[in-house]
Amino acid sequence: MTDPLVTPSWLAARLGDPDVQVVDATWYMPGETGDGRADHAAGHIPGAVFFDIDAIADQASELPHMLLTPEAFAQAAGALGLRREATVVVYDARNMFSAPRVWWTLRIMGFPNVVVLDGGLSRWRAEGHPVETGAAAPAPTRLAAAFRPELVRDVESVRGHLATGDAQLVDARGAARFRGEAPEPRAGVRSGHMPGAKNLPWGDLIAADGTMKPTEALRAAFEGAGVDLDKPIVTTCGSGVTAAVLALGLARLGREETPVYDGSWTEWGGRGDTDVVVGP
Repeated sequence: MTDPLVTPSWLAARLGDPDVQVVDATWYMPGETGDGRADHAAGHIPGAVFFDIDAIADQASELPHMLLTPEAFAQAAGALGLRREATVVVYDARNMFSAPRVWWTLRIMGFPNVVVLDGGLSRWRAEGHPVETGAAAPAPTRLAAAFRPELVRDVESVRGHLATGDAQLVDARGAARFRGEAPEPRAGVRSGHMPGAKNLPWGDLIAADGTMKPTEALRAAFEGAGVDLDKPIVTTCGSGVTAAVLALGLARLGREETPVYDGSWTEWGGRGDTDVVVGP
């Protein structure tokens, strides 16, 4: 598949196909009212398993939902019954907010056929497709560990990009947070942005109906933010979730290998040895 998005009608025609697996990636920010697992139990696409972004993560890290080791991830994905030979369709109930993070994570961990449901659960329901309640009980699978390091960046590699200018850092946070005019949602994290970073709020890629904008509008959004689509790009955000929305948008534009800074601003702004810019 060349497009990383699929429509509800595409998925509805394939429900029950053993070679198509569905993953619910609904997630809420700290301080928000909501619980992804509870939402899943209350109503989800038939057969979908719930991927808990905060639980399937490195619990030893002080940073939120950092990637697991490939070995630990293979065990977690296997417990959900996921198979690498299947096409995995990821969605969320919040209009493309967190599903791209799981799309990115699965691709890093060696799943070659991962797509996102365009418009998520809202569009699925709006088009009259069925939902079910309760929790899925998938048959576990055994997966070998796999990892694609080219799709992720850490703090030291980001320092290197900023020092050499060999990649553009594009920040998916809202403009007020990027400029340091709004506080960060996590305690102890400074406000502002990385020197030289560009700002493209993730919501600018999403249309009013919750679907991702057409490719020409995506291209215009990136170029309007000062991003050169012919040069290397690394995406970042508050904690590595909505940075993946930008990576998904870039994949639609043919940039399928865009890396995400996993620690993102929670790591960068929470350290005392990183440079921070406040203002435009």
